[in-house]
Formats: sequence, structure tokens, C-alpha cells
Amino acid sequence: MADHVHKDLRTDMFIDGEWTTGTGTGTIPTYDPGTGAVITEVPEATTADVNTAVEAAERAFESAEWAGMLPAARAKLLLDLADLLEAEADSFARLESTDQGQPLGISSGISVPNAVEHLRYYAGWATKITGVTAPLSVPDVDYRTRREPLGVCALITPWNFPLMILVWKLAPALATGNTVVVKPAEQTPLTTLRLTELVRRAGIPDGVVNVVTGGPGVGKALVAHPKVAKVSFTGSTEVGREIAARAGHDLKHVSLELGGKAPSIITADADIDAAVRGNLMGGLLNSGQVCAAYTRFFVDAARHDEFADKLAAGAASMRLGHGLSENTDLGPVVSAEQRDQAEEYVRIGRDVDGAHLHDRAPAEGEGYFVRPAVFSGVTDDMRIAREEIFGPVLSVLPYDNPDELVARANDTDYGLAAVVWSRDIGVANRLAARVRAGTVWINMPPFLDAAASWGGMKASGLGREMGWSAIEAFTQVKSVWTNLA
Repeated sequence: MADHVHKDLRTDMFIDGEWTTGTGTGTIPTYDPGTGAVITEVPEATTADVNTAVEAAERAFESAEWAGMLPAARAKLLLDLADLLEAEADSFARLESTDQGQPLGISSGISVPNAVEHLRYYAGWATKITGVTAPLSVPDVDYRTRREPLGVCALITPWNFPLMILVWKLAPALATGNTVVVKPAEQTPLTTLRLTELVRRAGIPDGVVNVVTGGPGVGKALVAHPKVAKVSFTGSTEVGREIAARAGHDLKHVSLELGGKAPSIITADADIDAAVRGNLMGGLLNSGQVCAAYTRFFVDAARHDEFADKLAAGAASMRLGHGLSENTDLGPVVSAEQRDQAEEYVRIGRDVDGAHLHDRAPAEGEGYFVRPAVFSGVTDDMRIAREEIFGPVLSVLPYDNPDELVARANDTDYGLAAVVWSRDIGVANRLAARVRAGTVWINMPPFLDAAASWGGMKASGLGREMGWSAIEAFTQVKSVWTNLA
């Protein structure tokens, strides 16, 4: 294991309060994408291991030790978990940068603090989940509702922000009294396992949080398990469709946060320099491995060349390096597969689509590095403008008629996020109202907050995370009628 990885890191699965290698013999390596070297290996869970984990979660739920715990006590345990994570923030950030590749500035400045914020935010909700009373047209009856937990929830997390997105799901699931089985992405399991150590230290009861590791087969077994009441998944639209189909058949609750192809609309009066800065961040954060990455830039034709040239110059100036290197602006992508996919889209954009590729030096180093590629003169029908790439490939599209902007921005299967750049706040808000996306930012890079609802439209997903929306997503409403006669 690399020297900068915590020597005592657990790599086993965690089921019913115990660390276990499971019943199988298979293992999966996890790599440092900055070097291509194996960090360690984790077990490949079997169907029997998934069954054991779900049954442990079900016992913990049915015992009512967690769901029936006083809300203030449950909140205190979540606050304790947040404190433990914050106390070890540096080691978590370094582990995330090693296992996922994101620069330390992102892991220490965004990923870990955001996870701490979510734990504290939902700890606050644990004591504030209420039902309603309503007057009925039935005499001598008192009517009220209760919000109750769902039961065992499967949390299936992606590899782009492993710790942060795990906590987006874990914090509200626990705050509302559910128990969980977590399946981290096989590429990036290490911070999930490390957080599980803190779950135990915080005193959260055995069986409330369980972790199984492995590939897609493990996720499928978890989704199909009859005792799983809800599936919360973040990942590709293709896999999301499969999960939705299975969940629909089994009538499970489901939340899906899937792919995106976010449009960035730059009007004629926009501050181009500010738009370039914000779009570089929005397009290249985590090397473009962001579902909401700004990837389609619609620019007034009169300013297209200026914007494209400045965007390309800014992208070319960014320093590639290992996530732990002090001067890194862009880390590697997560895997050789992801690197090869991004480079194939660069080839398609240049050789098949025929777009103009701005000057781009080859990437260097042993890791999975991809230098940003900026294309200009892109048209709506080109593959680079239509398909989710999940890498640092940016497309600049000119427009002549502002009236065509909304239709072009909405001409996509996706609808996760969008951004508008304009000095005219009226124009910006009118555009924001008409773009079909779950989140629209105006004159800013992509920010998220625990209190702000997050999720997509169309093929970008079902349901919402964060804010009160996540409380709704992890609870169900029960009606209680009382005869007063």
C-alpha cells in the first residue's frame, strides 16, 4: 500500500458491526489513478454476503433500537460522526485524492467539508420531522399524518465523489430512522470503508450501517433483494434505467441521480472573462468527471471566437498532476477505461465530427491523465455535443438568434443542470425558467449546499436529494384516524 495511505485502513466489508472478508475468495484491486499502481484489494461480495448484510439491516430496523431511538439521541450520534470526520479531515482528503485522483484542493476544500456539512444538516432534521393535521368532513374524527422510515435502504454510490455522495444519501437515510446497506463503486471504495470505522466509533448500533464491496453484480443482487425497501443510486443513465425497471417491477422506492450534458448559455452582453473563469471551473472540476459538468457552451456568434480562444487558453494553462501534488490544477481521470473513453471522444470530435480542436499538448506521466480538449464551431448534431463524455472535453457552439437558445439547450435527453451568463438579470431569469434542468445557476460556477434540492429531469434521474426533499425521499406518510365519539 502506498506510503501516503493510512496504514491501518480496513479493506474488509462491514456487516452487522463486524469486519469480514465474506464468503467468497474473489478480490477487486483499487488503483491510484495518478500512478496506475494498485493501492490495495477489497473483497468481491457474493450473493450470500449481500443476503447477510440485508438481513442484518432488517434486524436492526425491526428491533426499533435505531428507528425508535429518541430523535435527539439519533441526532447526537450523527453530530458525533460529523465531529469524528472533521477531526480526521486531512487523512480522509488524502485518501480520497489517492483512490479517486481528485486534486487535494478539491478533496480537502469540497468533498470532506461537504460531507461534514451534510451530517450536521440532517442531524438537525432528526428532531424536526413532522406530520400534519387536517380537518375532515367526517364528524368526531381526529386526523393526522406521521412520516415514518422506509426500512432497509440500498445506497449505491459512484466513483467521482465517493465520500461526498455517500453522505448525501447516508445522512438523511439515518436521520429518518432507516438502516442501510452501502455498495461503493468498485473503483473507489476506500473512503467509504474508512467512514464505516467512524460509524462504529460514533456508537451507531450494529446493523444500522453495512457495507458490501464488489462490482455490478453486487449492486444487482442488492437492488433485487426482496427485503430492500428503497434504492438510492447515483451513476450512469444506462444502469439507472435497469434499476428503475427492477424497482418498478418490485414496487420499491427509488431515487436516481444520473447523467448530464449541461448547457452553458453565454449571451451577447455577458462578461466574457467571468464566463470563461466560471466555465473552466464548471467544465473541468474533477477533470470533467461531474454529472453537472458544463459541457455545451452556447455563445453569441459575435463573441464565439473570443470566448473559445480564451477558454482554450485557460484550459491549456492548467497543470496536470497527481492529486496529492501541491501545484496540481487537474488530476487524472479515475481509470484507464475512462482515459481511453475521453481520448476516443477527442478523436471523434476532430476526425469524425470535424470540429475545430484548439491546441492541446499530449498528457504525460504514468497515471490516467487527459489534457483538456476544447472544440469550437461545434454543431448540435455532433456526438461530442450530444453524448455524455465524463471527461475534460468541452464544446463551444455559436448561435445567431437568441430566440433559438432554449430549444437548442433543451435538445438533449438529459436535464440535470444548466447555467446562464448575462448582465441582464431579467433575460437570465427568463432563460432559467424555460431551460429543462433540475438546477440552473446564473452567473456562477456549480455550487451545492445541503439545504438546496438536487436532482434531474428527463434521463438525468428521478427524485431529489438534499434539503427537505431527501427527508421525503427516505420516509413514507402514514394516516392516523381517531374516533372521538
